[in-house]
Amino acid sequence: MQETRPYVEWQLVNDFMVDVFMKYGVPREDALICADVLLESDRRGIESHGCNRFKPIYLDRIKNGTLKPTTEIEILKDTPTTVVMDAHDGMGMVASYRMMEMLIEKAKKYGMAGGAICNSTHYGIAGYWTTMAEREGLIGITGTNARPSVAPTWGIEPMMGTNPLTFTMPTDEDFPFNFDCATSIMQNGKIEFYERQGKPTPEGVVISETGETMTDSGKILKDMRAGHAALLPLGGPGEDIGGYKGYGFTTIVEILSAALTGGPFMKALNGKDADGNPEMYHLGHFFFVINPEFFMGLDTFEKTSGDILRGLRNSKKAPGAERIYTAGEKEHDAWLERKDKGVPIGDAIQKEFIQLRDELGLTKYHFPFED
Repeated sequence: MQETRPYVEWQLVNDFMVDVFMKYGVPREDALICADVLLESDRRGIESHGCNRFKPIYLDRIKNGTLKPTTEIEILKDTPTTVVMDAHDGMGMVASYRMMEMLIEKAKKYGMAGGAICNSTHYGIAGYWTTMAEREGLIGITGTNARPSVAPTWGIEPMMGTNPLTFTMPTDEDFPFNFDCATSIMQNGKIEFYERQGKPTPEGVVISETGETMTDSGKILKDMRAGHAALLPLGGPGEDIGGYKGYGFTTIVEILSAALTGGPFMKALNGKDADGNPEMYHLGHFFFVINPEFFMGLDTFEKTSGDILRGLRNSKKAPGAERIYTAGEKEHDAWLERKDKGVPIGDAIQKEFIQLRDELGLTKYHFPFED
């Protein structure tokens, strides 16, 4: 589909976001991390977690007091191969960056390392953290719980988050194997993106409290926040087409995110107190890093994983299909398409950028979509 939105140069958007974060009280070093995580999502074409979430998920939460702009990291437990960290409701992206730095160092020395963060906040695309490991020749695994929005199989009540379970593995190709997705059919950010674009949500993704499918994106978001609608796990409703499998994976992430940290879970993560007022989310994340050198070596791992992926892509295609993809390939293609063009910015985000610039007095910024 032909792109009709204007492109904005990467460095301009990065600098603007960093300056806005700083105006909201985020230290410059942390703001650089946060802006890069958000833009990495747009680089990969995962627009549900990029600029689209800059204001509503991060700035608005700083403003309403459910996210602290300064991240006071406390190490609760540190062994040669494990770390438990308390983010004290600061920027989840900053805490996760520090966690991965520690785990990468441990895995290089000991072969494997695992960590968990409690009292955290939204940490951006999960694939950012696993890719940090992959760029060092390591395997990265992560998951996080989130505010309840997914119903269990045969249920209609939002109980668990969209709970991504993410893996990135090195290959001998130009891009890694990068499997980064929610354990629900669709994540909240995608519906937020549809709502901003004025588009309906596909049928079979969201169930109402009366058991019916919903497609009105705006109403879905409103009803889910009120607990009157829920996303469905991978596989969809019931068990006939495997909904119990997605339900199981979602539960695995919920358990690991909460039980490894001793943190809250499910309805305790809804960001509202008993009176409906905003409160801290207290999310949990987990991370594992594996060093292939402690097995049969990185070269063997990369060659074998590359052979597997090439075999899959070169297998017999379905009638009418032009191409078979492997995880991470579409994201690589998106970057090749966008790297020299910039970030595509839609009308809703254009308005947010202009409003933020004017409110914060960042007069040095002029965007091409204003011409």
